[in-house]
Amino acid sequence: MIFSSILFLYLFLPTVFILYYSVGRRLRNPLLLVASLFFYAWGELGYVLLMMLSIVGNWLTGLWIDHTKSRPKAGRLVLAFGVTLNLVLLGFYKYANFFVENLNGILPSFSLDTIQLDPVHLPIGISFFTFHAISYLIDIYRGKAEVQRRLDRLGLYISFFPQLVAGPIIRYSHVADQLARRSVTVLDLQYGIQRFVIGLGKKILIANAMGAVADHVFSLSSQTLPASLLWLGMLTYTLQIYYDFSGYSDMAIGLARMFGFRFRENFNYPYSAVSIQDFWRRWHISLSSWFRDYLYIPLGGNRKGAARTYFNMLTVFFLCGLWHGASWTFIVWGLYHGLFLVLERLGLGALLERLPRLAQNAYAWMVIMVGWVFFRAESLPKALEFLGGLVRFDATPYLDAQLFGALNMGFFIALFAGIIFAFPVAPALAGLFQRLLDAKRGVSQGLLISVKTLLPTAWMAFLIVYCSAQLINGTYNPFLYFRF
Repeated sequence: MIFSSILFLYLFLPTVFILYYSVGRRLRNPLLLVASLFFYAWGELGYVLLMMLSIVGNWLTGLWIDHTKSRPKAGRLVLAFGVTLNLVLLGFYKYANFFVENLNGILPSFSLDTIQLDPVHLPIGISFFTFHAISYLIDIYRGKAEVQRRLDRLGLYISFFPQLVAGPIIRYSHVADQLARRSVTVLDLQYGIQRFVIGLGKKILIANAMGAVADHVFSLSSQTLPASLLWLGMLTYTLQIYYDFSGYSDMAIGLARMFGFRFRENFNYPYSAVSIQDFWRRWHISLSSWFRDYLYIPLGGNRKGAARTYFNMLTVFFLCGLWHGASWTFIVWGLYHGLFLVLERLGLGALLERLPRLAQNAYAWMVIMVGWVFFRAESLPKALEFLGGLVRFDATPYLDAQLFGALNMGFFIALFAGIIFAFPVAPALAGLFQRLLDAKRGVSQGLLISVKTLLPTAWMAFLIVYCSAQLINGTYNPFLYFRF
């Protein structure tokens, strides 16, 4: 089940919402836990027991860590045990196929038999709920949060359906108090609904329109396509992944607020970045900060000399790429970003600061878009072939009815909106609108309040109706996170 589906919008979410506000406060956490497990079981029935095992195992490990508070060495051993179990779980289901495939490529060279392994299915969201579990164990070991003695609360933290399959990654220390007690005001509900609908609009109206073109371009042989179409494919995927991912984060933040949880922001206009370092301060903030706090800093961060700093950065981004998927394309994508971060620390960043902001942003866009080719391509040879085609201008014109049918007026409107609103234009327009209303001194206060209320409400209503119509009509609606 995904957020951008009629089933979720008009059956699952209203049912859970009504039940949540119908039961007493003591039953709300158990209700959300059952709803979250049902949400997961709908798409991964065979693996809901795996998640429940993860919940119980991490709950018991957390109690064990708390029991060893007076014995630091024992506590470290228990923490290492718990983190290892989580990583083994993640490693088996996510990387077993990748490891065996690559190992089988070299075993014949040593006259050894290849390993026979049936394909291991990747449970949706395992990267996210595993990182949630690890952060819980580390937070209570470091004393940043109290151990959770109630199984239902820890289970809800790990499996809460708004962030279960697509993030953001929530720190236990950030929501520990909210698991115990929280309240919802009318303004919280209003904000939550608006944030959810905006995210839904990002996903359906922009990301899906971009994805229809990007997926078709990437499915074709790059050798048959002119450079113009390859550039278009790269640009549309750049917009697709941003509006899809940030749209899901918006929906998750909105849903959480509707149930009393306050999640931190996960995106801050990353395509307005002026460097790759700036990009990673703005892109998937919950993941980049997770790697910083739980891996980069424990490795030594930038405190042990330049060479060690660069090694730590490349290690973190190697693992960041591997976290995204079991493929060499993801590993190269991670190392590619790590390399540019190293180059910027070596002096490229200082050089960029001397350039106009527009030139800095153009540099960031180019580096990011090239990186997305590795992220999206099915293999390294296809990624390199695609990138080579970007500078090949002698290809013959390409005629494709399906592709050019997708390049309609709606696509170009979505493309224009996607580029414009990738920058902080929306807050600027909202601020301008507010100033214009404040300047109307001769207008009654009641009328101003009505305008401020009715216009956003009308816009939200239009978005939800139009998005629903698109879903009913069978619009292209891919789910990108099955690889994560």
